[in-house]
Amino acid sequence: MRDLTMLAAGSHSRREWLRRTAVGFGAGFGSLAFSAWAGLQTLGTSRAATAGAPRHFTPRAKRVVFLYMRGGPSQMETFDYKPRLQADDGKPSPTGKNMKLLGSQWKFAQHGASGQWVSELFSHTARHADELCVLKAVTTDHTNHPEASDQLHTGSFQFERPSLGSWVVYGLGSENDNLPGFVSLKPPVQWGGARYYGCGFLPAANQGLPVGTMTEPMAKASLSNTAHPSLTRDAQRRLLDLLAANNREFAARAGDADGAIDGVLNSYEAAFRMQADLPRLLDVQSDETAATLAHYGVGQSHTDDFGRQCLAARRLLEAGVRFVELTHDNWDHHAGVATNMPLRSRQVDRPIAALLDDLKRRGLLDDTLVVWGGEFGRTPDDPTNDGRGHNKDGFTMWLAGGGVRGGLSYGTTDEYGFRAVDGAVHMHDLHASILHLLGLDHEKLTYRYGGRDFRLTDVHGRVVKELFK
Repeated sequence: MRDLTMLAAGSHSRREWLRRTAVGFGAGFGSLAFSAWAGLQTLGTSRAATAGAPRHFTPRAKRVVFLYMRGGPSQMETFDYKPRLQADDGKPSPTGKNMKLLGSQWKFAQHGASGQWVSELFSHTARHADELCVLKAVTTDHTNHPEASDQLHTGSFQFERPSLGSWVVYGLGSENDNLPGFVSLKPPVQWGGARYYGCGFLPAANQGLPVGTMTEPMAKASLSNTAHPSLTRDAQRRLLDLLAANNREFAARAGDADGAIDGVLNSYEAAFRMQADLPRLLDVQSDETAATLAHYGVGQSHTDDFGRQCLAARRLLEAGVRFVELTHDNWDHHAGVATNMPLRSRQVDRPIAALLDDLKRRGLLDDTLVVWGGEFGRTPDDPTNDGRGHNKDGFTMWLAGGGVRGGLSYGTTDEYGFRAVDGAVHMHDLHASILHLLGLDHEKLTYRYGGRDFRLTDVHGRVVKELFK
């Protein structure tokens, strides 16, 4: 009763009660249940409560998987073929500054009926050329990694704002009461870190659930406290029921105007359900065939880590998770392009192609939007002749599935690749278009905070309908 009196006393006491109760309720819940309330994480409400607004349009996509290439991959080595740059390799750059033009060291070829140009570094992904909608003139507002990464993930490089994934879950809710709506696999620990899956001022249930960190192998990534050290699952269930009954009786007598008691009990229920479902989905070797594991590159030195991420993403999406983000690091090649580009592309190319194969084979690609890219691109010149600088003025990202026009190459940069000259897609435009594909109007998906209505795109954004089927 002392703890329940503490809950009724005030907000500070409420936090202390919830902390004690969540930790005391079980070593078997720990971070799962407590983070739902105290950390305002992702587990505290039901599917119905997470949806902030109905869909504004007929949706083309139901879910999103974002393949985040952290550091900014070079468009000149991947999906933006520049014959003039190749021809002028080694010549002085038109920008001056003792810079020389640097052509790609890898061959490009046209693929599929659409004739999409793809580098030989992405030979597996090239099999899906007719499903890729390649945006070749993406722009953003900042050339520093932290700021550009914040804008990619939240729409703002100046202020802390809700992440794209959190906005999606706020607008649509989750498709599975036993799972979070948003999962971030191996999120970065530097730069923006938790902001990339954070919910900002949105309700707690919209925050992403981080699994592992970018600095540890996916094979070792796990959630803590997913099993009780001493209680059986049945015993845990009885304990949870007893706690709920006592607390609801107290809430009926003392009142629960701000929903604190109900919220923490919901978090317990969600955590209890997740104990069974989420670890199973993340264990990609539990019930996948040897052929599937090999197709993703699981168990093979270069592809194991990202292959596990891609396979886990497919399992999460199929189970009803609304937004999944994957992270692959070290695309910031100011030097060592000759060595690093083949290594990095080898690590992701096969797993990405396998993910697209698998989504297509299972009938999920049509309503799953796949997004690939980094926070910006690279420059076509360099003083070392083996590196590339940051480029915010024209770079490449691609989309697939989810109602986009496969085989489309949209927008162009100048003949060297310095800046967008036609069909520019600003980061706000990309965010507006992603929401539109999900049936959400970026101008109507708002949340009132601090006396004004906020949205992902702030006061900007154009839906690029040319990208849609």
